[in-house]
Amino acid sequence: MVLQAEEGLITTSLPVLVATAVPVERDAVARGLPAPAGEVRLPGASLVRTATGWDLLAAGVGPALAAATTAGALTAAALAGRPYGLVVSAGIGGGFAPGAPVGSLVVADAITVADLGAETADGFLPVTELGFGTVTHRPPRSLVRAVSEATGARTGTVLTVSTVTGTAARAAALRDRHPGALAEGMEGFGVAEAAAAHGVPVLEIRAVSNPVGPRDRAAWRIGDALAALTEGFGKLAPALESWNAHDR
Repeated sequence: MVLQAEEGLITTSLPVLVATAVPVERDAVARGLPAPAGEVRLPGASLVRTATGWDLLAAGVGPALAAATTAGALTAAALAGRPYGLVVSAGIGGGFAPGAPVGSLVVADAITVADLGAETADGFLPVTELGFGTVTHRPPRSLVRAVSEATGARTGTVLTVSTVTGTAARAAALRDRHPGALAEGMEGFGVAEAAAAHGVPVLEIRAVSNPVGPRDRAAWRIGDALAALTEGFGKLAPALESWNAHDR
């Protein structure tokens, strides 16, 4: 990915794909970037494209749909001779207290699927211990560091779950298995699988809207989390420029 400064804006000769779950998250990301330049239709989805090389995709809820939609966008870009240089999974999610309070931003140093495997009498076995696949994708460490320094995001594992945590017991079990976990979402691992299949680096950024634990919608702060997502993406492009110039 080559980043260039043009008329005070940072542009990419190889564009960045940002995959969120739903349009409200995509729109929060867009508010942190220069105004959109247009829309690109894809089968089952559409991209909002900025003038500075960012494509914003509402990829759908859950790891399977997010993976399929992201893979479609990556394939379409490659066939058009416009391959992506980076894929970013972004959105709001739950935060593990006290490391990731509501309103904070988390950047993943590990994107881990938490519930892909088998339950046994001795506990949960990840799919890797069954002899299949992978459970973790690791973004480039230098990129994670650059993004954390630029945005103030906390760094740790972001878990991907197919079922949002709704009890204290489930939250405790996840922390026991993943002591480095700071946040959970539903799409990151799926997006990372699609990126890996295309050989493209991946990043995950989550703004915390609620604590991971007992489901209490009255405690959710979705507006605060969306505002944090907007603010974070407003600082992200310079971090990518620095990473590309010095560390990649």
